[in-house]
Amino acid sequence: MALFSAFQTTFLLALLSLKTYQSEVLSEPLSLAPESLEVSIDSARQCLHLKWSVHNLAYHQELKMVFQIEISRIKTSNVIWVENYSTTVKRNQVLRWSWESKLPLECAKHSVRMRGAVDDAQVPELRFWSNWTSWEEVDVQSSLGHDPLFVFPKDKLVEEGSNVTICYVSRSHQNNISCYLEGVRMHGEQLDPNVCVFHLKNVPFIRETGTNIYCKADQGDVIKGIVLFVSKVFEEPKDFSCETRDLKTLNCTWAPGSDAGLLTQLSQSYTLFESFSGKKTLCKYKSWCNWQVSPDSQEMYNFTLTAENYLRKRSVHLLFNLTHRVHPMAPFNVFVKNVSATNATMTWKVHSIGNYSTLLCQIELYGEGKVIQKQNVSVKVNGKHLMKKLEPSTEYAAQVRCANANHFWKWSEWTRRNFTTAEAAPSEAPDVWRNVKSVQGHCVVTLFWKPLSKLQANGKILFYNVVLENLDRPSTLKLLSIPAPANGTELTLDRCSYQIHVTANNSVGTSPASVIAVSGDPGNKEVEEERVKGTEDGFCLSWKPQPGDVTGYVVEWCERPGDPLCDLQWKNLGPNTTSTVVSSDAFRPGVRYNFRIYGISTERIPYLLEKKTGYSQELVPSDNPQVLMSNLTSYSFTLSWKDYAAESQPGFVQGYSLYLKSKAARCLPGSEKAVLSDDSICCKYKIDNPKQKTFVVENLQPASFYEFFLTPYTSVGEGPQGAFTKVTTPDEYSHILIRIILPMIFSILLIMILCYLKSQWMKEKCYPDIPDPYKSSVLSLIKSKENPRLTIMNVKDCIPDAIEVINKQEGTRKSLTETEPTKPTYLYLLPTEKSHSGPGPCICFENFTYNQAASDSVSCGHVPVTPKAQPSQLGLLTSSENVPKALGKNYVNSLGEIPAGETNLNYVSQLASPMCGDKSSLPTNPPEPALCSEYKTQMAIPMGLASPPSITLLDEGEHDH
Repeated sequence: MALFSAFQTTFLLALLSLKTYQSEVLSEPLSLAPESLEVSIDSARQCLHLKWSVHNLAYHQELKMVFQIEISRIKTSNVIWVENYSTTVKRNQVLRWSWESKLPLECAKHSVRMRGAVDDAQVPELRFWSNWTSWEEVDVQSSLGHDPLFVFPKDKLVEEGSNVTICYVSRSHQNNISCYLEGVRMHGEQLDPNVCVFHLKNVPFIRETGTNIYCKADQGDVIKGIVLFVSKVFEEPKDFSCETRDLKTLNCTWAPGSDAGLLTQLSQSYTLFESFSGKKTLCKYKSWCNWQVSPDSQEMYNFTLTAENYLRKRSVHLLFNLTHRVHPMAPFNVFVKNVSATNATMTWKVHSIGNYSTLLCQIELYGEGKVIQKQNVSVKVNGKHLMKKLEPSTEYAAQVRCANANHFWKWSEWTRRNFTTAEAAPSEAPDVWRNVKSVQGHCVVTLFWKPLSKLQANGKILFYNVVLENLDRPSTLKLLSIPAPANGTELTLDRCSYQIHVTANNSVGTSPASVIAVSGDPGNKEVEEERVKGTEDGFCLSWKPQPGDVTGYVVEWCERPGDPLCDLQWKNLGPNTTSTVVSSDAFRPGVRYNFRIYGISTERIPYLLEKKTGYSQELVPSDNPQVLMSNLTSYSFTLSWKDYAAESQPGFVQGYSLYLKSKAARCLPGSEKAVLSDDSICCKYKIDNPKQKTFVVENLQPASFYEFFLTPYTSVGEGPQGAFTKVTTPDEYSHILIRIILPMIFSILLIMILCYLKSQWMKEKCYPDIPDPYKSSVLSLIKSKENPRLTIMNVKDCIPDAIEVINKQEGTRKSLTETEPTKPTYLYLLPTEKSHSGPGPCICFENFTYNQAASDSVSCGHVPVTPKAQPSQLGLLTSSENVPKALGKNYVNSLGEIPAGETNLNYVSQLASPMCGDKSSLPTNPPEPALCSEYKTQMAIPMGLASPPSITLLDEGEHDH
């Protein structure tokens, strides 16, 4: 007991002492200053990092303190930043704070100081600041190196639309530095003589490789630059959503937004935080993340998704109830069973979802690509649904999906199954039509039928049955089986009436029969054809209702008119229908389509009611008629185009336009002025009757020039413009001139023919031929036994009265070219009787000289002989008997005197005399010629002779008698 009292007393004294110490300490103002201040630099982020501690705190004591931090630039007096930083301080705790500079730290010197104060409720007195720490300087320029120029910041990364400060540091303030942003010069402010600062506002995104900035000195080739990486704005996640498929795991998804747009993408992180449980998880993927549901049956969740990159942090929030975000998994074990021609059953299973196992399932049935049935069914584990009213032999697709029946969130994925119903007998009769022709006394019937539609066939059609029933002999039946897919057949029948039954067959059964009758007496009547106008919707056809019993109508047409396989089409209509619209994708503009409308009697016999023809769209005529002109007179001419086929044109020809050109300015009666496409003016005649194929152009002018051109026109316009045909009207009196000129021409022709027939006679009488020496009649009198073919006379063959041939000396000869031209010399033959005086008969020669080479080539050259010989030198022949001897002797002597290579003169007489010929036959007393005869001479000169031999002739004055 005494020990306990002593221990109690000692504890109370210690406690009292502690309280007294605390009261003394707390009653005195506390002065807690920051100590051990250190400043470091992060050049990449352009940050200053500060760290310090407070040493004066009591052991285990914690106080709330506030620290005031000042940052100056260049000078300590230039304070650019002041901030109060509050935190809880422990004894010797290292405190940290960072500041990001807008100006690159390399551009200027910075200084930092701070002071502290107690800001704690435990201290009742007012706080006061401690003393400032000393300035801590940060000078990066001193460690840059010795390069003449620097540009900062290096490889800075900013967001699009940010403000950026750029600077350069020059080692020499004498150089003038210019800086450029993508080639555009920037203007800045001078921070000091070596530092210039540029402020860029709202920087744009230019390219994924960054924006180029460079500076260069005006003197020298110093260039420095940096790349400023500008990224697109970091967007917050979109479409943030969470759901569960089994109430065990939540799957959260989001759209991360657009990329930064840089070649090297920024790293992004996504964090998912749930506030009710306080749990947090780092997502591995940028667009989704899984969260395990708490086993304590937590229903409410409040998620915060935080997206963060190097530049920015974004957050989105989501609050939901777990049971309201159930997304079931797709149904499984889906089958289609008990499939018949019209029904099928679908079964499936679903995945259980805890206690919330009631699901709503939706079934859809697809046929031909569209939904034809839709049904919702509540399911817990197994589902089943009966699909009714299906079509036989049809492909279907059934699919099922499920969702939470209590709190609908999302449908599950579809599970799909395809199936085909069974076949059934065809439900409809084939649509049958016929074409009847009479060939050689027989009736040829071509049957056509349209294939049954898929709904009508109820399966694959295998064949068609055609049954022929002879109505004149009812017991006669004929069955034809036509394999599918044929759509027609041809039958050759006699003149009896027949009823034809056509059925379609598949693997299950036969369709109802389609019945059509063919009468033995066609009884076709002539029906006038009417015109109809087509539209974009087709042809609107109408007809008059028929009296009596009519079971229906059929409209027939060809979709390819003019083609042997015209693709015959028809349309069945009811008995109360008197109009219809025929449309087809095969209709083309400019094609004429012919329609026939038939009535169907109660005996199923078709008979023709009406014919109609028309164009779906009329066009202008494609060609112009070939026009023939006839009956041309001085005042008119007739045009005809009878061979023109207007039915082949791409429109109904409504008439013709005749264009007439003439030199006259006014148009003739019945025409009007028109301007052609080439701006030429002419007169136009309009022919309104399309059946008219002739036209007379009247009131023309005689001897005038006209041009005409004819073209048809439809309701759309005229045909193509072609070439004009030229015509000139004859003169008014031309027929009178023709009556005069024709006989004259006939007479002249007759005279010319007579002259041609008597041309030889007229030639001999009017202009006879010049005699040819080779064809002379004298030659025919020469009868040379030695040479019967001789054609040229020698001197010795004829007996002239007197002739002398004198050879010139070789030294006195001249060449042919040196011989001066003189007039022709004549040789005169004088009478031989010395006693003869007075004028008497004489014979003269015209002297021609022929070059032998020229003679051979049937050409000649005349060489005149100059008369130099005296008359006494001419030897006279005393008697006719001595003539041959003298000629022969002189001729031989002259040949002997002529040197080799020279020639003699041959004189050929053209006088027909009996003395010429054989010497033995010459008469002793030849008759003297009564008149003077003229002789022509020929002279042959060889090629080696330089000049012709000289001939001494009588002077003209000596033989004038």
